[in-house]
Amino acid sequence: MATSDGLTGLTQVSRSITIVRGEEELYRRTAHLFTAATDLACAAAGLASWVGDHRSEEFAEAAAARRGEMRIRKLYPAGLLLDPVAARELARRRDRIGAEIRVTPDEINETIVIDRRLVILAGDRRSGPRGYSVITQPEIVQGVLSLFETAWRSAVDLAVYNARVAEIRQIAPAVLDLLSEGVKDETAARRLGLGLRTYRRRVAELMAALGAESRFQAGVRARELGLV
Repeated sequence: MATSDGLTGLTQVSRSITIVRGEEELYRRTAHLFTAATDLACAAAGLASWVGDHRSEEFAEAAAARRGEMRIRKLYPAGLLLDPVAARELARRRDRIGAEIRVTPDEINETIVIDRRLVILAGDRRSGPRGYSVITQPEIVQGVLSLFETAWRSAVDLAVYNARVAEIRQIAPAVLDLLSEGVKDETAARRLGLGLRTYRRRVAELMAALGAESRFQAGVRARELGLV
């Protein structure tokens, strides 16, 4: 049974699992772990951080000051690279703090693993203040870390993937608009000045970058990432 430890927004489910409500409370409870960490693995759904913009800047400054002392690995969804602004921001963050950044077309559950000893799992954003599970149970931590390592090995380095999608990135907004309008392939290709086969190949590449199995799903993923 869950019990409260008397702190607002904090519920202790067990000695090894704590539920935190809201980003500020999470940051207050775990900031010291980030500043002292030597190994940080993070799977993020987008550029926005759970610590908020001002907290992110504080962490970036601390990480930059300790560059070389801490290994930082960050995994992002490939669809994010379709936005040139996001692509530049990821490269800036990589260079500033010396992080290793890879991208994956697979869906990502937002996760942070600190020093292979503690896991933070982000909850759903849609049901009030976002909840976070802070877990120290060794078996659970190891299981989550194993999932991260599997995703990391199959992901692609940021620079490599960035170059790979450079061409599709230029026409992605127009293609997404045409798909959302339900324009036939022949008409869409003509509007973009492309051959029909080239247009369909670009659509397939775009779907792959978004990790979508259908054009409808591609539209949904694009909206989630703010591309349309």
